[in-house]
Amino acid sequence: MAQLDLPQLLALAAAIGWASGVRLYLVVLLTGLAGYLGWVPLPGGLQMLAHPAVIAASGFMVFIEFFADKIPGLDSLWDMVHTVIRIPAGAALAASVFGADHALMAVVAALLGGGFAATAHVAKSTTRAAINTSPEPFSNVGASLVEDSMVPAGLWLAVAHPLVFLLLFVVLLVLSVWLIRKSWRFLRALFGRVARIFSGRPDPGVTPAFRVARREDGSI
Repeated sequence: MAQLDLPQLLALAAAIGWASGVRLYLVVLLTGLAGYLGWVPLPGGLQMLAHPAVIAASGFMVFIEFFADKIPGLDSLWDMVHTVIRIPAGAALAASVFGADHALMAVVAALLGGGFAATAHVAKSTTRAAINTSPEPFSNVGASLVEDSMVPAGLWLAVAHPLVFLLLFVVLLVLSVWLIRKSWRFLRALFGRVARIFSGRPDPGVTPAFRVARREDGSI
């Protein structure tokens, strides 16, 4: 089986770093299974993920996270706890793509991978916190399912079509920054509203962070 070339390694490091900020355990599971089943020739630093014990442990955590991430409120608590887990793990896994034999590239990958993981994690956690203010749970479940599908799609694209992935990745980073700004502005207004209510001041309400525009006749 041919080893991954440089564009594939760069794309894989970016994909693993970013995806770790969204679904760390799913990243570990899918990467490990790809190596264990011989689908992808894992770099030396990632080969430990193909160990059956790692696959079993990550599979168990994927099962737990799948349900925890779809319960409003619990998903935000889960994200809060994983702030100290996803970001350093994303940096470490991205660095492992190059390993000790390419120390310089490993350091660069760790810095970028950690940054990508942090961006993805903050975008996910702030967006989901904003969505949780909605009175219905379906938008929460829908957002979680989108995240579930983006991770395997991104990892596959990084290996199969690395240049396409890198182009789409730039768009994804821009979208993530936009989501962070949009969601944080809403959450800051929401916190201000809570403070006004408890202080007895008038409450003008808060404009929803995400809403579908409707026409005058009521249609979307």
